Amino acid sequence: MIDHLNYIKEAVIRGNHTEIKALVEKALDAGVDPTALINDALIAAMDIVGREFGEGKIFVPEMLVSAVTMKAGLEVVKMRIVGDENRSRGTVVMATVKGDLHDIGKNLVAMMLEGAGFRVLDLGVDLSVEKLIDQVKSIQPEILGLSALLTTTMPEMQKVIQELQTQGLRDKIKVMVGGAPVDRVFAEKIGADGYGANAAEAVELARRFVAERA
Repeated sequence: MIDHLNYIKEAVIRGNHTEIKALVEKALDAGVDPTALINDALIAAMDIVGREFGEGKIFVPEMLVSAVTMKAGLEVVKMRIVGDENRSRGTVVMATVKGDLHDIGKNLVAMMLEGAGFRVLDLGVDLSVEKLIDQVKSIQPEILGLSALLTTTMPEMQKVIQELQTQGLRDKIKVMVGGAPVDRVFAEKIGADGYGANAAEAVELARRFVAERA
């Protein structure tokens, strides 16, 4: 029996973007569950890539190639499951806070959340508190994901949470934070609902938030 999931996982890890679409299509044609394909192959692969990047075993170019490969595979799966109501898990707004222009980690999280069935609206980088709050009011997402790579911009996360509280929005939304300098202690200190150490963990956190609301 062909181990479709392992082949796809290895293709993502190695960044074989020219082969990934055919591998995913073959797996789906063989009856592999789309959810298992996303979780156990695509997301699992990027979890490994993220860990190797954190350990200094690979660098940004390799990580980006893997991310592009993962996204290409994800697009194939998404085309097959369009209209599946069970795939709609909720809306997530993603943003990098004011003063910070880094978005690689945020983009990976956004891609994986989409693959896990969430509707993701990525607001980009350098978002002011005011603009974020306006977007939260307009979009009314279940989850807000905040990212920061610079220690100097981390306090902006707390400002966003405080403003949500001030405007009576805090109980209506779950806030998760992440980024290289962010940790669980900081997340708890600023009043965030959760912290994702990597993209795969952020996806699991979002799933838990939705399950808690059910």
